[in-house]
Amino acid sequence: MHLGARTNSSMTDEVVDQILALKTWAIVGLSNNAERPAFGVSALLQQKGHRIVPVHPKAESVHGERGYARLEDIEFPIDVVDVFVNSALAGVVVDDAIKIGAKAVWLQLEVIDESALARAQGAGLLAVMNKCPAIEYRKRVS
Repeated sequence: MHLGARTNSSMTDEVVDQILALKTWAIVGLSNNAERPAFGVSALLQQKGHRIVPVHPKAESVHGERGYARLEDIEFPIDVVDVFVNSALAGVVVDDAIKIGAKAVWLQLEVIDESALARAQGAGLLAVMNKCPAIEYRKRVS
C-alpha cells in the first residue's frame, strides 16, 4: 500500500491527536493505588480537562469520580476506553469497548494485542497501542 508522504508514525500521531481531543475516558484498571501508573495518568488526564471514569472490579471512586466494576455498568457515553490491564486481558476490554459504542481505545505502554487492535479499527474505532497519553501530552507541549 502506497502512503505517499504519510508514514505509519505520522498517521499514528494523527490518531493520537484525535483521541486526545475526546473528553470522556473510561480508565480500565484504575484503582486508588497511587503506586500504579493508571493513578498518575488519570490525574494528568483530569488536569488536561478530560472526565475520567474509573473501571475496576472494586468499583472504587478515584480522583473524585465514581468507579464502575465493568464498562457495561456505565450509564453515559464513553469516548475513549484506556486499557491499563495485562495484554492477556486486553482483547476482552477492547471487545467491551466496541459493544458500548466507544469512539476509541487506547492500549497503554506494554499492553500489546494486535488482533484486538485490528478488531477495534475494523469496528470503526480510533485505536492506538503501546503508548501512554501522559507521554503523548508531554510531546505536544509547545
